[in-house]
Amino acid sequence: MKYNPDIVRAYFKTVKLSAPVFEYKFHATRKWRIDIAWPDNRLAVEVQGGIFVQGRHSRGAAMLKEWEKLNTLAGMGWRVLFCQPTDVCTDEVVGFIKLAMQHHIREVDRGK
Repeated sequence: MKYNPDIVRAYFKTVKLSAPVFEYKFHATRKWRIDIAWPDNRLAVEVQGGIFVQGRHSRGAAMLKEWEKLNTLAGMGWRVLFCQPTDVCTDEVVGFIKLAMQHHIREVDRGK
């Protein structure tokens, strides 16, 4: 993890986001974790580091494992947003998070 959860938590509080769960274990039998999660909203933010330096998220075998995890999340009804570590505390990422949360609230209100 290349970001400080305490800083992210404090930033999210200043922009009126509810407190997330960091390194959230979402699967009963796999060791998979979501970098940043709001379980009640089924919303995940995956922070993809090393994408420009041949890190884990840009190598074939690791990407296949990542896709398995992300496809499982999607099958479980989660929305997944992506960013790089340097972008976690930006207006753009916060905007995406708020948009996804608003959409979730509308779905709950419609009874989905």
